[in-house]
Amino acid sequence: MRSLSERLPFKDESDPIFSLPGGAEVAEWDNLLWQGWHSFQRGEQPGWMRRSILQSWQRSQQRGTDPSDFTYISPPADELAAILEHNAGLILVARSIMENLLAYNPDGHINLTDAQGVTLHYCGADMTPVGSILREEVLGTNCTARCLIEQRLVYVLSGENWKFDLRKRHRQCAAAPVRDASGQLIGVLTLTATPDNFNAHTLGTVQAAAEAVGQQLMLRRLLAEQQSILETLNEGVIVCDRHGRIKTLNRYARQIFSGLDPDAGPIDVLLQPQGGSLLTMPFCNDRELQFMPDGVQPIPCLISLMPAPDGGRVLSLRENQRIRAITRRVMGVSASYTFEMIRGHAPRVQQAIQKARASSRTDSTVLLTGESGTGKELFAQAIHNASPRQQEAFIALNCGALPRDLVQSELFGYVDGAFTGSRRGGSPGKFELADGGTLFLDEIGEMPLEAQTSLLRVLQESEVVRIGAANPLKVNVRIIAATHCNLLDAVEKGAFRRDLYYRLNVVSLAIPPLRERQEDIPGLVNTFILALCARLKRIAPQVSPEAMHCLQAWHWPGNVRELENLVERMVNLCEGLEIGRQDLPDEMVHSHQPLIALPSLQENERQHVLQVVAEQKGNLRQSAQLLGISRTALYNKLNQWQVDVAAIRRG
Repeated sequence: MRSLSERLPFKDESDPIFSLPGGAEVAEWDNLLWQGWHSFQRGEQPGWMRRSILQSWQRSQQRGTDPSDFTYISPPADELAAILEHNAGLILVARSIMENLLAYNPDGHINLTDAQGVTLHYCGADMTPVGSILREEVLGTNCTARCLIEQRLVYVLSGENWKFDLRKRHRQCAAAPVRDASGQLIGVLTLTATPDNFNAHTLGTVQAAAEAVGQQLMLRRLLAEQQSILETLNEGVIVCDRHGRIKTLNRYARQIFSGLDPDAGPIDVLLQPQGGSLLTMPFCNDRELQFMPDGVQPIPCLISLMPAPDGGRVLSLRENQRIRAITRRVMGVSASYTFEMIRGHAPRVQQAIQKARASSRTDSTVLLTGESGTGKELFAQAIHNASPRQQEAFIALNCGALPRDLVQSELFGYVDGAFTGSRRGGSPGKFELADGGTLFLDEIGEMPLEAQTSLLRVLQESEVVRIGAANPLKVNVRIIAATHCNLLDAVEKGAFRRDLYYRLNVVSLAIPPLRERQEDIPGLVNTFILALCARLKRIAPQVSPEAMHCLQAWHWPGNVRELENLVERMVNLCEGLEIGRQDLPDEMVHSHQPLIALPSLQENERQHVLQVVAEQKGNLRQSAQLLGISRTALYNKLNQWQVDVAAIRRG
């Protein structure tokens, strides 16, 4: 007859035919394990004992672990608190899975430890307190310790434990490792059950539970990573289900729709999209859409709409205001000139600078007048850079350089499909791009009348209506306009709106032509030479007195712009270190004009008007008829020039 050890062999967990005791066999197995223990104590190696258990007993014996002394040891309270906080996610995920596993072992005990064998959580029978250290060097041979060492599914029968008190419980244990996404062991899940509820299938359920914990952790980590990605996106993202209930929204979306409560209703009710439902709208990329969540203030956005796997929708959106800011950075639309960079000591220049500095402290509209090339945009940029708007955009638009049919679309923008050839998705106008900053309208006198009407509305209401749009957009823009022509004459001729003229002419700055500031020419010439030679990495040449005399005697029809271009020509053609008369254009060298300023166009006009009025002995009606202007225009000119008409009438 075969011995008990032959009839009831102890098989390892990896053996496909291993079995566990049940019923009457439990006592026989316990008896055999006690025999093995006594044989081990005599220094023998009982052949029926599992090798892994014998090796663990040997290690416990070599460490001097007393099998009769049983006390759970825990880390210090503060250290334990840090361990529990560090493993809070693991505990949260494992708790529900452990409770489900306990349903199949109602009288059992399930405990979770970290990778160092510290008990993090337990449920069921009160056997292993939280904080208990179950490592082999502390507690000797036990199921959790075996799993930590071998890092695989293991079981330990009651008689295989090192501590006598653990054997006396007459409980069997199975333990499985919990791993993270990289396969690293981060904890152990151990089930302790009575022999009647412990069999080979029990090990499978513990293994499945431990794997479920690992998978839930990986899923939580994946969701956390996805949420982190959503939070770092530079656009708002809202995910809703097929019924429009919001499931997810990121930080940017919460900023756009501040105070939004995702549980307060479906997405269409919460966001109030203008022009369609987000649940039935066709999927799209980069479509402009306005939202009115408060029913008052529209929020224009550029949206993309994509399907979600569950039949819902994913909405990504960016505020037009933010897009405009990005566009401005890419376009480099900023002002580079300051008042310190304006060269000139002539009284009229200093007067213009002083007046411009004063205007920069307000948001009032400024009208710059002066001939082409006098530096009107330079003054406009300096005003912007000295204003509270200096960190915002400076947008310049030459109204005279655009075709008449494009002025309105450039200024006010257009919506998708507004006209044939319009850009898909629409386009913002210069007012929207300049929102918060300054819009410089050069050659305002060339603006078509229909665009003048729209511009007047913007100045009055601070609202822009894109071409083809139904709703206006609020804008905060400071206007600086410039012209080389006489706007009052344009008003009298019906080419410029009178009400717009008075709206623009709040602060008027006249920029003097170069011929009226001849004392500034040497300084300007030297400034241009030094700047150009620095770029060309050349030694800056000097200008001879004869050449400078010719430059000061020239009448400069192109003003400062003409002077700068001429300096560039002279520097490039000069072969020595001095610019002489031979380096100047022939017409400038042979000019016999005296070194005095020629009368300006405004001065010629003034002399002509005064001559006509004097010849008519102060009769303004007859004078206006001869001059071809209205009596009101003549009266305004005389007031501007501070002419005493009564004195003219008295002779």
